[in-house]
Amino acid sequence: MNAHPDKSMTNVSFSTLSHSHEFLTFILNNINSCVLLLDKDMKLRAFNDAFKTIFSNSNDEDLLYLKCGNSIGCAYHIDEQKDCGNTSQCENCDLRLIALDSYLNDKPIYKRQTIRPFYTKEQKKVFKCLQFSTRLFVFEGEKYVMMIIDDITDISNN
Repeated sequence: MNAHPDKSMTNVSFSTLSHSHEFLTFILNNINSCVLLLDKDMKLRAFNDAFKTIFSNSNDEDLLYLKCGNSIGCAYHIDEQKDCGNTSQCENCDLRLIALDSYLNDKPIYKRQTIRPFYTKEQKKVFKCLQFSTRLFVFEGEKYVMMIIDDITDISNN
């Protein structure tokens, strides 16, 4: 057996593909997990296509620069007609608190779970069990939190 496998037989590192913006965008938009990019104000700066499947109760163009809870259809934001960060439940929201902690303390979180109510496009209130991870990163001098979210409602109900 060959001790040095043929290069074509080894995994390709994503760093070798980083020069291809189109390829990386294609990969990001084909991940089943929702990927959110949040700024210092916990406003949505970018998202992938899975976001629309898991959350979106609005048109894409209406989502950017909204606070996280506003953009994902948080039921408390809608029921109380208050922005994310100002509802009666924001101080208990794992998504918000952990994203803030990651941003302020550079603390990555892996596979935390929470159950929260959300509104669908049909304006129906549903409870979703979410699994999420966060990580702080700096790009062009600005700090961001990347949050990766999976809707595990169906799995947790089994």
